[in-house]
Amino acid sequence: MRICIVGAGAIGSLLGVKLAKSGQEVSFIDRGEQLAAIQSEGLTLRMTDGSSSAIDKLNASDNCHDLGSHDLIILALKAHQIRFVAEHLGALMSIDTVVMTVQNGLPWWYFQKHKGELNNLTLNTLDPTGSIKANIDADRIIGCVAYAAASVGSPGVVDHIEGSRFTLGELNGEKSERCNLIAAMLVNAGLKSYVVEDIRAEIWLKAWGSLSFNSISALTRATMVDICRFSDTRKLAENMMLEAQTIANKLGIEFRHSIAKRIAGAESVGPHKTSMLQDVEAKRELEIDALIGSILELATLTDTPAPIIETVYACIKLLNNELKNTCV
Repeated sequence: MRICIVGAGAIGSLLGVKLAKSGQEVSFIDRGEQLAAIQSEGLTLRMTDGSSSAIDKLNASDNCHDLGSHDLIILALKAHQIRFVAEHLGALMSIDTVVMTVQNGLPWWYFQKHKGELNNLTLNTLDPTGSIKANIDADRIIGCVAYAAASVGSPGVVDHIEGSRFTLGELNGEKSERCNLIAAMLVNAGLKSYVVEDIRAEIWLKAWGSLSFNSISALTRATMVDICRFSDTRKLAENMMLEAQTIANKLGIEFRHSIAKRIAGAESVGPHKTSMLQDVEAKRELEIDALIGSILELATLTDTPAPIIETVYACIKLLNNELKNTCV
């Protein structure tokens, strides 16, 4: 299968190395030091057991028009970056190209092919001009939730920290042949994957924790385990998740885990820096609207008070504004 990974960050690179090692034809779209490293030396994935895998011959560019059409596009960019590349993705597509989205938080397509009364609604926090929706047909999209933690150790080198599960689902809930094929391909690459009928419920389960742990870690510089073991921040995370759960329930989402179990799972990850904390330390723009702003937009739509999330969002927005003035 010809696969293009748009965004060679931690998760995109993890997927790219694993898929390339399993025999798939993988190319990358990226920019800056990461792109230069991939073009000159390839990619190295370092595992927690001390082993490593390297791919030294990969097609990579900062221009979608350089790489031709692909069978699968894996969108591994941060959510706020997608609007800048959406109009160029057509150069990577043929008539049957599938687009698999791997973002934290809620995706721009959340209400496309939705069975509720909000079907086809566009969330302003995620796609304010509608350009993403206009350039990526919903029929191409497969949702993916990544339960994996990784970080870019240096340009061209990615460290796997924990987890390897990638849950897939069609927007309309069908267990399609293409979904099963991609899941099998991921399993063949040494990852864990399966197809679910309600990908939105899986997205909420991940977003439930990302909403709280990412924002608290960015504001306090604490790791996952630190947040969970300090009683005040643990309680803050619980309260944020409780507000989010009320919003999700009004949208027909039922969580298969309790808040206590979700927090215990986060604690078990150990001293991991969330993706938002990694961005703070690297002075990069934060992924605040997919993780927090979109939840508050849904709070308004469902007439649900969320004062704690609103308070944390205000603090994160200020931090993000400061970072944008010094972004690298």
